[in-house]
Parts: sequence; structure tokens; C-alpha cells
Amino acid sequence: MKSFRALARYLAPYRWAALAAPLLMALEVAMDLLQPRLLQTIVDVAIANRDLALVGRTGAIMIGAALTGAVGGIGCTIFATIAALHFGADIRGDLFRKVQALSGPDLDRLETGRLVTRLTNDVDQVQEAAAMLMRILVRAPLLVIGSFIMAVLTAPTLSLLIVAICPLAIAAFLSMTRKGHDLFVAVQDRLDRVNVALQENLAGARVVKAFVRSQREIARFGTVNEDLMETGVRASSLVAGMGPLMMLLVNLGVVAALWWGGFLVHGGKMQVGQILAFTNYLTQMLASLMMVGMLLMQLSRAGASADRILEVLETEPAVCDVPDARPGTVVTRGRIEFDNVEFSYGGAGSQPVLRGVSFVIEPGECVVILGATGSGKSTLVNLITRLYDVTAGRILVDGVDVREMRQEELRAAIGVVPQETVLFSGSVRDNIRFARPESTDAEIEEAARLAQARAFVEALPGGYDAMLGQRATSLSGGQKQRLAIARALACRPAILILDDCTSAVDATTEAEILRGLQTWDHRCTRLIVAQRASAVFLADRILILDEGKVAALGTHEELLRTSPIYREILRSQLGEFEDAETPPLPSLQESAPCLVAGPSGEGGEA
Repeated sequence: MKSFRALARYLAPYRWAALAAPLLMALEVAMDLLQPRLLQTIVDVAIANRDLALVGRTGAIMIGAALTGAVGGIGCTIFATIAALHFGADIRGDLFRKVQALSGPDLDRLETGRLVTRLTNDVDQVQEAAAMLMRILVRAPLLVIGSFIMAVLTAPTLSLLIVAICPLAIAAFLSMTRKGHDLFVAVQDRLDRVNVALQENLAGARVVKAFVRSQREIARFGTVNEDLMETGVRASSLVAGMGPLMMLLVNLGVVAALWWGGFLVHGGKMQVGQILAFTNYLTQMLASLMMVGMLLMQLSRAGASADRILEVLETEPAVCDVPDARPGTVVTRGRIEFDNVEFSYGGAGSQPVLRGVSFVIEPGECVVILGATGSGKSTLVNLITRLYDVTAGRILVDGVDVREMRQEELRAAIGVVPQETVLFSGSVRDNIRFARPESTDAEIEEAARLAQARAFVEALPGGYDAMLGQRATSLSGGQKQRLAIARALACRPAILILDDCTSAVDATTEAEILRGLQTWDHRCTRLIVAQRASAVFLADRILILDEGKVAALGTHEELLRTSPIYREILRSQLGEFEDAETPPLPSLQESAPCLVAGPSGEGGEA
């Protein structure tokens, strides 16, 4: 409940609707409390005295009261819905903005599937609870109190039944609520697992089919789905049991009232109309208690969801701007310096991925980063964009520690093509100008040309205006990579980072892309993480990483003389050298055929 109260601030902008709803509900409650008393008047006065005129007048008042109550109920529902939907939308919007602000470590910890659940199902739970609060929080207490008062005034003797029944109902509610909270927390956790499994399988559907693992994945999903179902059944059974329990109490109360009241009527101590009015008030009161119980159960469920929402909203990003971050810092030169950098994904004390990394890249220089898988190449370039912060040491861009810059200003100067290609729903044009919406058509076409994407884009129905669906599944892997490269080039950055971004294209197409970068008229610092040695022809210098350390840094000729690792990389990919001491740097055209991993089609793409 504490978490749910913490989210109540989101109702503040809609306080007029949040206040109007309970006021209108109070009007409906007043009309509901009036009806049994009017019924008593008809039975004990009008019918007993055969006064048809009084029956008509009282009946008309009852109809008017019913219509007035209906107006109040409908108005309450409308205003409660308005306030609750805005409440949910604002929470969802803040959650999404918070997710956008989270850093790499935060996203690793919270996981995509679990974040999706919090943005959807958890928000729905607190939204529904808010709507119920505005309708029932006023109606149920007022009906309980009002019905009790009216019942005592109507039949004081029979009111002793209420004293006997209500404690039983309240005890049952409190017991179920305590059990319900833990169950609802478990339900949301199981729902997280289902969403994670579903997301993984939808994203990897082609891999599952390729390895004929559909039955295994069906079984794996069935396990988490069954777990969710079983936990949901236990929680729903608890909620479902409340209704029959309350109906039992209501029916026992009505039977007891009729039995006891019958004796009182027979003895002349009570009239029939009093019994009818009393049983109506008793039914209203017990039904209101049942509503309170249902509200408590919903609040218990919403409380579990609110805890999970607040966990995200209150997460302080592991990577954030320092209070004295330099505003207006513009990266123009693109000088990069690593000063004794260490980094570990688990923070200080865990196994480091990078150790004692120091080097300088001068403005406009092109550096190719080579190394074995797991040597820390991608980690190194991710530190430049501050997706993660260094564990020790510092990284300077244009002489300023990146931790002293505002993240948006730093990243606005860097164009990145990550290993995993991500395109968005929309047109090809929108995807290319994603990082720089003001890009002109000429700049978009130039970026596509340099990325060797223009030919296939212009062949698409609609050309640059061709629409791409989710994950751009209509394009091949190589086509998506080339559009990602075009997107990075279109923003004309001061620093360009290409993280093994040509893995899905054949060597000939890769050679054309690298030649395009070599002739690009925009001057920027370029870091190319590569698996293929063909990229070294573009490099001013080559950086060799080995087990998280800088094993070598220099020109091609320098590394041939001093770095056994570099020579081994070239030998493994380009074959034996005639002169092992001074093997020539292969030209782009010469190295491309040697690196073709398979038959090429339209770019030989994977």
C-alpha cells in the first residue's frame, strides 16, 4: 500500500475528476439509502391504510431517487475512468522515459521482458485499482455506515444481528488480503518469466526453426506458462472464494432477520415494512463489506505491481550526468584518450574485462581494433559512448573526461553502428535520418551510397519511402547492416564507431563500404572493430587487444615487425607470406576475394 500511495501523486493533475467521482458516488449512496425507508412507508403506511395516493406519491419519489442515483453512478464512473486512464498513461509515460534514461548496467539487471510487463500489466493493475478506489472507496464505507445507522433506526432489536455478522466478515477479509499480497507478487513474477520466454522465442524464431528445436521451446514455454497458470489459479481461487463467503453471510443474515422479525411481528412488536427495510439495509451493508473486501484484494494486487513500478522509477541510473557536468560541451575534433582504464561489468571487485588500457587517438585518425573474441573490443567502444562507466582510470574526448560531459551532448557527436543491427518500423528514409532528422534528401542518398545501400534501396517498391515492418524482416542481414551504416554516416559525427558491422555482407561488398569510408569528404575520427583483417588497409594505426589489455598499437609496418599476434591474424586470414618480416599490406581489391566466407548473391549477405 505504501508503494501505491507513492504513485498517488500522478492523480494530482486530475484532481477535479478524482474529486467529482466520489461526490457523485455519495449522491448515489444517498439515494440507495433512501429507497428502503420509502419501501417501509409504502408497506406500513400506504398499503396498511389502503392509501393509493400515498403509494403513488411515494412510488414517484422512489423512481426519482433511482434516476438521481443512476445519474450519480454514471457520472462517478465517467469521471473515475477519466482520472484513472490519465493516471495510468502518465505513469506509463514516466516509466518509458525512465527506461530511456537507464544505463547499460540497469538494463542488464532489469531485463527487457520484465520491463515490458511493468510498462503494461503492472500499470494496468494500478490503473484499475485507482478507478475502483474512486468508485468504491466512497460508496462502500458510506453504505456500510449509512446502512448501519438506518438499520438501527428502523429496527433496533434486529440490529444485534449486524454486531454478530460484521466481525466475521472483517476477519475473513483481512486474512484473505494478507494471503493475497504474496500470491499476487508471485503471479507478476511468473508473468515476467512468460514474457521473457516469449520475447526470446519470437526474436529467435528463425534460430529455433533452423536447429529444429521447436518442440524443446514449446516444452520450455509450457513450463513457465503452467507455472503462471497454477499460481494464477491459487490467487484467483482466493478472490473467487470471497464472493460465496459473503453471500453465505448475507443469506444467513437475511434468514435470521426474517425468522427473528417474524416472531416480533407475530407479537405485535414490529411491522412487516420494518423487516423489509431492515433486510434491505442488512443486504446493502454486507454487500458493501464484500466490495470493501474486493477492493482490498485489488489493492493488494495493485500494491505488488506498484512495488515493481517504483523499483524502476526510483532506480538511479548507474551512468548519469554529474551535478557539475559541463553544459554546451561540443565535441568537434574527436580526439580520444584512454588513461589506464579498467572496466568490469560487475563493478569493482569482479573479474575485469579491460585492464590498464591506455592509448591516444588523434583527431581524424582511423584506428582499426583487432583481437580475439572476448578480448574486450566492443566493451572498449561502448565505454566511449558511456553506455557504461569505467571502473578505474578515465576516458577523455577532446581533452574532457566523458564523465564530466552531458551524455546527450557526448553521444550527439558520436555515430555508432553496433554489432546487433536494429532498425525501426517506418520508412527507409526515416531510419537513415533517425539520428539527424534534419538531414536533406541529398545527404540521405549520399549516406546510402557510401554504405553501398543505394542500389537495393532504389530497387525497393517506393525507394527511400518504402516502409519497413517490425525488425525489418523483409530485408536481408546485409541490407540491414548497410542501412545501419548509412544511419551513422547521415548524422555526420565527430567520432564514428563501427563495431563489427559488416559481418553479414560478403567481402566484396565490405571492400566497397570501406573504400567509401576512405573517400568520404567528412573528416571524423574513426574506430573500426573488425574480425576481418581486410579493414586494416583503411587504418592509420591498428590497435590489438588481447585478454583485455593493449597488446600492440601502431601502423601496419610497425606491427608486422613487433607484434606476433598481428602477424598471426594476417597469416590466418590472408595466408602465408613470402617474406614473413615484411609482408605487404594487401590492397582492398586483393584482400576481398581471400575473405569471402561463402557464395555471394546480392552482396553475398547472410
